[in-house]
Formats: sequence, structure tokens, C-alpha cells
Amino acid sequence: MAKRDYYDVLGVSKDATDDEIKKAYRKLSKKFHPDINKEAGAEDKFKELAEAYEVLSDGNKRAAYDQYGHASTDPNFGAGGGYGGYGGGGFGGFSGGFEDIFDSFFGGGGGRGRNPNAPRQGSDLQYRIHLTFEEAIFGKKETIRYKRDEECKTCSGSGAKPGTQPKTCSKCHGSGAVGVERNTPFGRVMTQAVCDVCGGTGKEITDKCTTCHGKGHVETDHSVAVTIPPGVDDGQQMRLNGQGEVGSNGGPYGDLYVVFQVEPSDIFDREGTEIYYTLPISFAQAALGDEIEVPTVHGKVKLKIPAGTQTGTNFRLKGKGAPRLRGTGNGDQHVKVTVVTPKNLNEKQREAIRAFAAAGGDTLVEDEANFFDKVKDAFKNKK
Repeated sequence: MAKRDYYDVLGVSKDATDDEIKKAYRKLSKKFHPDINKEAGAEDKFKELAEAYEVLSDGNKRAAYDQYGHASTDPNFGAGGGYGGYGGGGFGGFSGGFEDIFDSFFGGGGGRGRNPNAPRQGSDLQYRIHLTFEEAIFGKKETIRYKRDEECKTCSGSGAKPGTQPKTCSKCHGSGAVGVERNTPFGRVMTQAVCDVCGGTGKEITDKCTTCHGKGHVETDHSVAVTIPPGVDDGQQMRLNGQGEVGSNGGPYGDLYVVFQVEPSDIFDREGTEIYYTLPISFAQAALGDEIEVPTVHGKVKLKIPAGTQTGTNFRLKGKGAPRLRGTGNGDQHVKVTVVTPKNLNEKQREAIRAFAAAGGDTLVEDEANFFDKVKDAFKNKK
């Protein structure tokens, strides 16, 4: 099967910056990591991502790939002689000298690889907590439960049967890499590859632990108490150090990122620490003024409506919004007034409004009531 374009694999454009490439790789590698994603094909996808990132994260390798595509990563490319663009003294697109060109194709070497036995931090995990609108405002305490890989207690993470110890790999002698002879544009050279015996760990386990089967870690049900601070908002997250996956070679656990998903309110809208509420009032309340009870997340409060208030008028209730996460106090609640026009008036109400209009010098051309309305009014007047 033909290889996919490395830029398509990472989901970035060909002019993506180094930071954009790094962010895309981190996001996708977490999604398809075989220790997290158990779906079929996840491991192959993870390997494809790692291969693409290895090339595009290196300036020289990326330049070669942009010019020659996947051929630039083929160890047999150009074997037996020169090839277009690299003949004579010109190294099209490369200005770092022979060593940079060599590194761009063969990943360096010379023992500069990472130490396979060095401690490495475990992978991070993510957990989603669903909160009501009020829970997000006031915070809460909750114990969450999820599965994670933890150090095997039987073998203390060594992967070896109790009473035995892993031994240094007989093939790579603990380096985690082996030399491989390859054809290159410059002849046959020795490059490095991950050791196929120890998988790059530098250790062989002959007597594997019966609990973890040599992995050194087991999937375990894990729980942790979470204190959700007042004022969190939808989409925000908090990090819990050391609550992710177990590290390797004695490395620390990864972290757990708790993401908050907040349900919307039936009556309130929220933007950060500010809360918004729409208050319907009658024409009489707007014209003459009134004192009305208004709901807030902190309880009902009284709001004075001045005489002559127009629809769309906004009032501010100080300190009745959401708490400030990185500060003190609360935001405010904004109350927007909407004057409601009555739809079904009885005759007494109509007469009052006609008198009001006449007192103001207004002449009304009223909308005639239909036949059934007239019959209904006449029937009511007879009672």
C-alpha cells in the first residue's frame, strides 16, 4: 500500500510551522496510542504518526521530503551512483554541509540516540466531568473512577518473575539499537534501528511475571477525589499531577486532565463570570414603575423598575454573577427588560387604554375585532 503524504497524516498544511506540527502530533498520538486506544488499527495509525513526525520535525529531513517525497526516506534510493539534484558540488536545498545531509537521510547515529533505560514519564489521560449550571458556579467535590496502567505490584514494574531480574539484551548489549547496513546515495553505510529482540528497551526478560506477562504494568481500576473550584466554565480543564499512566524505567506517572462539560441553564446565560437574565414586565410596570423579585444563582433579589422603563433596558446586579477563578469576588448579573404587549384584552382594559390614549392626545384607528370576538364580548356583557 502506498504511503500517505506525511502532511496529510498529521493533518497540517505544507507551510505549517514547527509548533503546529508538534501540536498536531501530540494531539493525534495521544488519541491513537495503543495503550489508550484499543480499537483495531490504532497501533498502525500511531506508528504512521510517529514516522511522519520524525521526518517533518527535522528541518533537513523535511526539506528533503518536500523536494523528493517518500523517496528521500528510502535507504535504497539512488544506490549505485549519483542522482538528480545531488551530483557535483551542489546539494539542492541543503546548506548545512555533508553531516546535515547525512543526518537528514539516516537519522544521525554515532551513539547519539536516547538511553533506552532512562526513566520516562507515563502518558497523560483525560476524564470528562458533567456538571449542572449551578455545580459549575458553586463547585463541588466528586470522586471519579477510571482505568489506568499502574506499576505491577507482583514484579514491582520489572516485568520479570519475582526472584529473577531482566538481563542486558544479548543483541544490542543494552543500547536498544542495532547497526543495519543500508544502500545509500553515497554507497553502503551503517545506520541504526530499534533492536528487534528487546524492542528498544535494552533488556531481555527470560522469566516473565505471570501477572503482567513481562510488561511491568497492569490495567487497574483507579479512583481519585476531585475538588472542583467554584466558577469553572464549559470546556475548561484542570490537571491532576501523577494521576495518569505509569512511567517506564522508574519514571513518574503521567497527569490526568479533567475537562468540565457544563449543562446550560433554562433561564440564565453565562459569559465567563457574567450572567445574563431576561425579565418580562407588563406595560403598566414599565410605565408606572415597580419593584420585582428577580432570580439569581445566589437566590432571589428585589429589583426596582423606574417609571418609564423602555424595553431593552439593562440593569446590573453587582456581585450576583459567577465566582472569579483566579481572583476574589463574583462577576455581575445583567437583567434585560422586555416589555410584554398583552394579546387578549377584555373590554374594561380596552376602555382604559383608549382613555389613556385620549389623555395623551392620540387618535387610534383600532384593529376591528372579528365576528366571533364581538359575539363573545356581547355574551359576557349579558351575564
